[in-house]
Amino acid sequence: MNYVYIATSLDGFIADRDGGLDWLTGLPNPEGGDFGFAAFLADVDAIVMGRKTFETVLALGVWPYDKPVFVLSTTLGGVPPDLAGKAEVVTGDPRGLVAALRERGYENLYVDGGRTIQGFLEADLIDEIIITTVPILLGDGVPLFGRIGRTLTFTHVSTETLSPELAKSRYVRDRARE
Repeated sequence: MNYVYIATSLDGFIADRDGGLDWLTGLPNPEGGDFGFAAFLADVDAIVMGRKTFETVLALGVWPYDKPVFVLSTTLGGVPPDLAGKAEVVTGDPRGLVAALRERGYENLYVDGGRTIQGFLEADLIDEIIITTVPILLGDGVPLFGRIGRTLTFTHVSTETLSPELAKSRYVRDRARE
């Protein structure tokens, strides 16, 4: 299974026009919880992310993942030495990458990053999407969804109000309805 777990603005952007996340990281979180993200990560085998997302994570200064991370990039030559064994740069199309990762024993993949998610959607490789919506209009930025060559049908499974600022919805791919 391939999963997307991501936050968007009300108008569907995952980052502002400069790639920034201040609109997201500045949200109040009085209880300091992760709103279910750790439980989600516990059920995945590996993470596939794009270069820009990888660079955003690196800028945090602390590596947050205890799962293998595969960075989809044609421009990165490698990962920083302190991430050897934790992250790996990979290339190729989503279908080939998924097949290669399955051969290595990684069945449940968390797919992250705008272009990476869009590529996986274009290849019809996303089985579940979990979107946390933040009630802010950015007006412009990095969109979650881009143009794909066909209609992909999903079934709404649930929506949970996490706080006055966050609503998390879960959608499962429904290939039988197409």
